[in-house]
Amino acid sequence: MTLVLLATSIRWSALPALLLTSLAIMGSPGPATISLTATGVAFGVRRSARYLAGVIAGTIVVLVMVAAGLTGALLALPAVRPAFIVVAAAYILYLAYHIATAPPLAADRDAPAPSLAGGLLLGVANPKAWVAIAAVFVSARIAAHTVVDAGVKVAALALMVVVINAGWLVAAAWVAPALRDPVRSRRANVGLAAALVVSTAAAVAH
Repeated sequence: MTLVLLATSIRWSALPALLLTSLAIMGSPGPATISLTATGVAFGVRRSARYLAGVIAGTIVVLVMVAAGLTGALLALPAVRPAFIVVAAAYILYLAYHIATAPPLAADRDAPAPSLAGGLLLGVANPKAWVAIAAVFVSARIAAHTVVDAGVKVAALALMVVVINAGWLVAAAWVAPALRDPVRSRRANVGLAAALVVSTAAAVAH
């Protein structure tokens, strides 16, 4: 009976607005989404699948921590925010270098694609993810009961994390066929690597 009462307290009409807000805020270009597109273009979608899984897992870790109310307490610790920024910046610079120097799609692929562990690291340390998820999480009230409200939001936003990040990687599949030419491929890799660095700098600045 208690579960039925809790379920009936959910305002399902508020869910579409939450999903649209998440698409606009969480789906906007940032370190994780641009890195997925850049990785897909540089290494191919199939070889980037493990990196995608890592980014999704790391971002969901952030989502759960936001839902648990740990964000404010964690980031209030003096050393935590700078540590997140340093770790994210260091990995993104490393990733940008490997994307910029990746061989053209038409060439043999000996260079290793980004790993699941690398995606997990970026997902957790991505400064935009913390800000964006926190903003979306408080943007709507789905249920009167706090635990139910948090649970529904976590489930809905976890789904959006998968859709958004996979969508950015799949976008690379549309772009890749036009980059078989080595010159165009090199220019695209360098341009996406630069965009990754710029998006990270913008996220850190906020």
